[in-house]
Amino acid sequence: MLVRIRPGAELTGAEREFVECLSAYPSPGLALIDPQVGDRRLDAVVVTPRGITVLDVLGFRRRQSGLLALSNTGAWTISDSPLELEAGPSSGLTDRLEHGVHAVRVALEHALQESRHVCGAVVLVPYRGVVVRPARTALRPGLDVLVANTVDAHELRVYLENFSVGPREWTVERVLNTCAALGLADLAPTRTELTDDGFPAKRPDPAPRAPRPRRVEPPAPPTEPAKEGKLAGLIVFGLAVLGMLIVLVMVILALLTDSPSPRTVSDITESTTPAPVTVTHRPAHCWPFQSDC
Repeated sequence: MLVRIRPGAELTGAEREFVECLSAYPSPGLALIDPQVGDRRLDAVVVTPRGITVLDVLGFRRRQSGLLALSNTGAWTISDSPLELEAGPSSGLTDRLEHGVHAVRVALEHALQESRHVCGAVVLVPYRGVVVRPARTALRPGLDVLVANTVDAHELRVYLENFSVGPREWTVERVLNTCAALGLADLAPTRTELTDDGFPAKRPDPAPRAPRPRRVEPPAPPTEPAKEGKLAGLIVFGLAVLGMLIVLVMVILALLTDSPSPRTVSDITESTTPAPVTVTHRPAHCWPFQSDC
């Protein structure tokens, strides 16, 4: 990691140990120590390929170890004792960090640059050999508290490499533009130094999206006929039945008109058979000389 210290900066013992930690990290990054951004003096601004973080570095006044308890509004404690820091009371540390993050965001926005990837963290540097836990905790989204020194700086390194989950969008050109937007162009390294440190020359191509599976819509359930359709069907059915009844009645009336008295089959048979004729033979009187007698 590249480290650039503002000329004339007077660093505390905790800040010098913090710089020693950063210089030993192999991950790509640019640490600007004791910069002036706008009207605020910050402890450190670190730019990585994933974003920007503002760090507030604080040392202890004496050897304190134990369990760290934090508060967004009240004083911080360690093993139920007030946290004694070189900078004074810990009650206003959250506000101080938020003001530093806000100053960086405003400077970027004035330069028409993206500011949503700016985070912040308080770095507590205890005496060497002192154990303070937890080594990392969150005050709120985007604001963390880290415990680190040259003996135990693992959590600080993990934070700097992963404080932003965004893609590696800070290229060499963007880092230089960021330094210029913050008014820190005099602290900016060269392009060759940034490239050798591991900053990408250009943004990586977005990963191709896998084709979305085609969604097969299930067949729609059969819809019930509307009330108007049901009513029309009933009317048609009723008219059909009525028509059949009318035809049946007309056929019956026609039959009754043509045959006033019903005839049976035996009557029809008898009417077609000629009735036998009874012939009565009477003696004929024959006259003399009658030829047909």
